[in-house]
Amino acid sequence: MDALDLARWQFGITTVYHFLFVPITIGLGFLVAGFQTAWHRTGDERWYRLTRFYGKLFLINFAMGVVTGIVQEFQFGMNWSDYSRFVGDIFGAPLAIEGLLAFFLESTFLGLWIFGWDRLPRRLHLATIWAAATGTLLSAYFILAANSFMQNPVGYELNEATGRAELTDFWAVLTNPVLLVGFPHTVFASFLTAGALVLGVAMWRLIRRRGVDTAAFRSAARLGAVVVLVSGLGVALSGHLQGQVMTDVQPMKMAAAEGLYQTSQPAGFSVFTIGTLDGSDEVVSLRIPRLLSYLATGDPSAAVEGIDDLQAQYADRWGEGDYAPNIPVTYWTFRLMIGTGALAVAAAAWSLWSLRQGRVPTSRWLLRAAVALPLLPLLANTFGWIFTEMGRQPWVVFGLMTTAAGVSPGTTATEVALTLAGFTLVYGLLAVVEVKLLLRAIAAGLPHEPPPPEPGGRPAGGDAEELDEDERELAFAY
Repeated sequence: MDALDLARWQFGITTVYHFLFVPITIGLGFLVAGFQTAWHRTGDERWYRLTRFYGKLFLINFAMGVVTGIVQEFQFGMNWSDYSRFVGDIFGAPLAIEGLLAFFLESTFLGLWIFGWDRLPRRLHLATIWAAATGTLLSAYFILAANSFMQNPVGYELNEATGRAELTDFWAVLTNPVLLVGFPHTVFASFLTAGALVLGVAMWRLIRRRGVDTAAFRSAARLGAVVVLVSGLGVALSGHLQGQVMTDVQPMKMAAAEGLYQTSQPAGFSVFTIGTLDGSDEVVSLRIPRLLSYLATGDPSAAVEGIDDLQAQYADRWGEGDYAPNIPVTYWTFRLMIGTGALAVAAAAWSLWSLRQGRVPTSRWLLRAAVALPLLPLLANTFGWIFTEMGRQPWVVFGLMTTAAGVSPGTTATEVALTLAGFTLVYGLLAVVEVKLLLRAIAAGLPHEPPPPEPGGRPAGGDAEELDEDERELAFAY
């Protein structure tokens, strides 16, 4: 492989690995905030203990997400310098805002939440976790704004003298149609992922650790199941809207998702196909009539353009070349994305049914489903991003710059291969650390120490008037 292929592999590996942590961080931050809010409103220590338990999982995941995300910034300059030079004026703006505003918001208030349990008033402490969770949403919005420009460039003009795309309308970048449908889809997927984690862990504790903190984990399991079911519906609805926008701005990606070579009216959707690898010839196909037309346009009778027709149009517009992405990858990742997400929703429905009328599940098959449940949305997210990015090829910025033109001209294959091997090794070690920390925290169960007293309250075992002068100063300062 040459430097281009290796650079693509490196960025793909680091990005997919990093995004394993992102949806958990977004969704779990809000669920932990919800647990703490329930404790604040009811005074029930069950919710406090769940807050501390899932809060620890949230912090482990957040730390890993930060560490793995930093690498991507360096790759823009080292492996993709021509791309960075071309769109840096546009791409850099939302990323800078994300770093200066959203990331510092979430990290600052998360620090206050970690160290403020016995130092901040309870209402103020509760506000810190909500602020940190809100910061994760802002981070997602600005990062998706940058990615959406790559899918559908808006708010720019080309400077022929410098050979760069220059920002002319930042509001257009922040209201890109791809962003407006992609953001809720990502948020729903994040809640699906976090809800599956909460549910899977709670079900594992209920079945494997019978009788230990049953009431608390039943509450967590029921909440996690409801979150998965509701967010699963949101993922489906927002994904349908996203498919229609994708058909408008990147019709080749939608055609590749079905392996549709000839324009069809109406177009069916193949659930499963056996044939040539690129999908050009079918032997056996399980097909749902008119479904692709509905997914692509909202009209089950509409026409969907095929790969061959779009290839001819693109060649007339941008010159000779192959403008179709890797068909097997786009075809199967699209179905695996849908399939793994649907399995997570089905497992959540099964779990919720098993918890009805105060029951405690005992099924070993349900235990196996609980172990797999947190992994299913992670796989769906991974397949979804692979489809999104691979389906855009051969463009790094659709219609403006090909991926081959964006790679750094001075980077050699040997340099990229060495860093690729290094990153893969380090990320493998981080995965071992992450899994061990999570499993250790899950095995430890709920904390049993009582909630901290309200700061400024009367100290246990004595009277405030009995404190000497030095102790009064320390108590006041605290």
